[in-house]
This record gives sequence, structure tokens and C-alpha cells, in this order.
Amino acid sequence: MTITASPRAVAEPWIVLDVDAGEAREGHSGGPLWDRDREAVVGIVVATHVDAPGKSPVARRPLYAIGLPAIEAELPNLPPVEVPTAGQGWQQTLAALERLLPGTQAVLKCETRLAAKLGRESVHQAADHHRLLTLAVGVRRGVPELLEVVREYLVDTGALGSSDERAAWDRLLRAARVISPRETLTAQQRRELVGLLAQCRETDPEDLLRAVLPYADELPLVSGLMDVTDLLEGYPSDNRLMPPLLQAVVRISLVEHSVGNPLSEELDAWVDRVAPRLGIPEAAVHQLRDDIRPTPCGGPTETATASPRIQVELLPIAPGHRFTYQIWVYSSGADRHELVLVQDSEVSSEQVVEGVRAVLRTKVHEHTDQALVEFFLAPPWLRLDVDTWHLRGNEEDGDFYLGITRRVVLRSSGRTRDTYAGWKRRTKALPSSRPIVLDQRSARPGVAQAQLEAVPNAGVVIMCCEQQHQNQVLRQCLQAGVHTVLWHRQDHDTETAKRLLDLVEGISHTKLPETIRLERAKALADPDCPTHHGRRLSLLYDGPDHRPPPFAPDAWALTQP
Repeated sequence: MTITASPRAVAEPWIVLDVDAGEAREGHSGGPLWDRDREAVVGIVVATHVDAPGKSPVARRPLYAIGLPAIEAELPNLPPVEVPTAGQGWQQTLAALERLLPGTQAVLKCETRLAAKLGRESVHQAADHHRLLTLAVGVRRGVPELLEVVREYLVDTGALGSSDERAAWDRLLRAARVISPRETLTAQQRRELVGLLAQCRETDPEDLLRAVLPYADELPLVSGLMDVTDLLEGYPSDNRLMPPLLQAVVRISLVEHSVGNPLSEELDAWVDRVAPRLGIPEAAVHQLRDDIRPTPCGGPTETATASPRIQVELLPIAPGHRFTYQIWVYSSGADRHELVLVQDSEVSSEQVVEGVRAVLRTKVHEHTDQALVEFFLAPPWLRLDVDTWHLRGNEEDGDFYLGITRRVVLRSSGRTRDTYAGWKRRTKALPSSRPIVLDQRSARPGVAQAQLEAVPNAGVVIMCCEQQHQNQVLRQCLQAGVHTVLWHRQDHDTETAKRLLDLVEGISHTKLPETIRLERAKALADPDCPTHHGRRLSLLYDGPDHRPPPFAPDAWALTQP
């Protein structure tokens, strides 16, 4: 017999549900609690509400259950949910094990240690790589235990010091996660985490899930912190440097620290211990903590405007006259990026502008006239003058000029881990740093690189070099982590450099998009002056409020190009 129930509340490790259909009677205790969305057993039923004699029956009887994470913490030897035998990743894992454990003695030592950890009988001299892997997949969380055992052996023998062994270890990690995608922690690591989370009361589970998975279309219902981490452990990481599970624990620690909970230090220590065992560099953990730690009000990374942003991931087709694209909308009120339009077939620039205008009309409901349009381009395409594109009008509303009707900026989709440190340093120094000029002498990449390194805190660059060299200099600016580049696409003389310096003098970097828009408007308003610098003025603006994935993940999520 089955019943239907929906979550009402959680008080770890208990879960309270309301019975929607059927009736929970004596004998249901110990029955499985099935989650239709996740298609898995997430706990066991423990008790139900019984009406007191003489009282009217309750319309929706509460049902009490214990979640699977809490059960697993007490019963670490549960059988695996699914035991792969010849599935994807098996042969890759065997190949990596043969590379890391080349001799029979190495396999024997690891098999003996793994059998002891899993409470299974060792096969001793009969151990080989196949039996070692079979032993691991036959026990719940056995694959993470296998990784831990192999890692301990490599550390004891000093084998992880060579580059070849580290490469083989990385291959083993990747292959093992294919075999065991929903289990990355050992039983002991999981028990330790559950014990700590049971004493954390300040973090809201839904807010945590939204913060860690901000771009997921739909989020499953969660009933507590242990439920969140259980979900995130198996969540696909999309090759991101920091897995969602560790992101969540770091965020929980920061929240608990803000209210004076001493367990925050224990959570930090847990992350520091587990991260290297998952192949996560220590520097990545520290960087994540720095990035999400609350900044003081008025700091340099504070978002400058509450107006919405239209974000266009533009993919030009050589030679750059036709395009495919995706359009996102960011709303400051919801603090969420939403993909609203995808164009997979090649179209002209005018149709790109039509897509932007359609999104402005149908998807932007707040401060529509102030919306900022951001084009995200790979470095080779930053030469495109997207800010001059326009849509031919009709009888009702006339032409639509992007750079005049809207504030339009370029952003790069080419930032890497190597350039992020410079970007962060220069962004932090924006309020106090002075702009620098890269003129025609900087056309050679080595010269531009040297000039940027000589002024390590400058975040704003005025670029004045010939048009054929502008893309090279822009690339050097990106590699150095420069925040903002302002340049004229045609003029590159000394007078142009002086005018652009005067233009940014005394202006906050957050006001630059609107300042450039006004200069473009002045140029169109004075048709008798074809030399007005606003006609070919362009702005690369990689500000602190940079774009959502997939075209600009946060620093801890970046991968090598």
C-alpha cells in the first residue's frame, strides 16, 4: 500500500510531511520514502499522528520520517543504490589503476586496506586490479573509499610527486566519477559532514541551493541542509573547478560564522581536508571564500546600478558578417540571469538587433529605458563595432540605434584562471587608480605587456593605436586583467588620446557606459561635424558584476582555455 505526502517542515534529522492521499496506519514504519522528482528513496517512514480520544480528526495527518543522509550516517555499510558491472568508466578506471599500481604488492596492499575499510573479506594473494575495482563498486560509497586508499598508498610511497603520476591520478578521478557519479565522499567524510550540519541552524536550504545553482531552470524541493548536500554531491559539476558540494559547505560556514557559531571553523577544516582528496587545489578553496565573503558597503565590487541588463552571447561566423547568438536577461530584483532567446541559424546584424529589441519589449519590465546591452565576444572578435548596429524602423517608431538608444558595452568571453588574479587586483584598485594610455608604440605585444606590468593596479586603459593593431592590444589588456578599455576605432593621434583622457577624468568607472552613450548621441546630433570622436567610440567593460555562465563563470569555476 502507498500513500502520497508533501513536505511541511524539517528539524534535522526529522522530516514532517502532510499526507495528501491515502492513510498512514500502523505497520507503515520502516517503509521507504520515495521522491518522485529525484526518482530515488530519500528516507524511511517512522511515525504518524494519532488523534486523541474525543477530539475531532485532523484534516491532514502529519507523517514523520528520517532522511537518507541521517540514516546513512548511522549505517555506513548500506548496499549501493546501483552496482555497475561493465558500464561506462570501468575500463578507464582499470587503466588508471594499472598505471598507478603497477606491481602485485601495490595491489595487495590497497586491496587489504580497502577490504578492512569496507568490512569485507580480503582475497589476499588473489588480488588484482579487476578484483580491487569489483570490491569497491559492491559497497555503498566504495568507489570514494577506493580513491582514498589509492591516494594514501601514493602519498606513502611518494609517487604523487611526479607529473606522470599526477596525470594518472587525475585520469583515475575522472573515470571513477563516471562509475560513481552520485557518491564523491567516503562514508566517514559523509558522517562527519552530517554531524556538523545537524548543528547549523542559520542557513536557509532553498537560499543555499539557489546560490550554488543560480542558473538551474528548476530546483528540487529540499527539506534541510543534509538534503541539500546529499543532492549536490551527485550534481554534475560541468568540469567546474569547485564542485557544488564544496561550494555549499563553504557558504554554510560563512553564514554560521556571521552569527558566531564556532562550528564554522570545523566546517572550514572539513573543506580543507576533503578538497585535495577530490582533486581541488587549496588555492581554489581560498579564492572561493574570498569571492563570496560579504564585502563592506561601498566597496569596489558593489554593483553600481539596479537597472536590468540584456546580455548577448554573440558567436560570429567568419568573416564576421553573420551571427548566431543567445540572449540573457539579468534582473537585479530577482538577482537571477534567465536565458530568453536562442538563435542557432546564421542571421545578419540587423536581425541580432531585432532580437535585442524584442527582448526589451517582452522580457524587461523594470527601468526599461535604462537597460544596459552587453555583447560578449571572444577576443578575436572584439573589433566588431556592435555599438553602431541599428534596426531600420517602421512608420510607428523609426530607426533603433543600439549605441544611442541604449548604453552598449563589450565584454570579453576569454577570461581564464591565469588572468583572473590581475583582474581582481585591478578591479579592487579602480576607485583610486589612474587610467593609462597605450599608443602606437604599444602595437607590439611585448611592449604592451611591459607597459601593463609596469602599472599593475591600473584598471582603465585608453587605447590609441592603428586599427589593424587594436585587436592585439586588446588581447594584451585581457591577459593582464584590465577592467575597462576605451578606444576610437579610427583615430589614434595624440589629440584623440587627450580627448579620451579628458572624457574619463573625474568619472566613476560605473558611469562610463552612460558617458559613452551620451558622446555617441552628441556625434549624431551634430551631422555637420563628421570628425566628432563619439562616432567610432567603443568601450570594453569587464566590470565586477561580470556575466553569468556559460560565457563567464566565476573565478573558481573557470577552466583552462
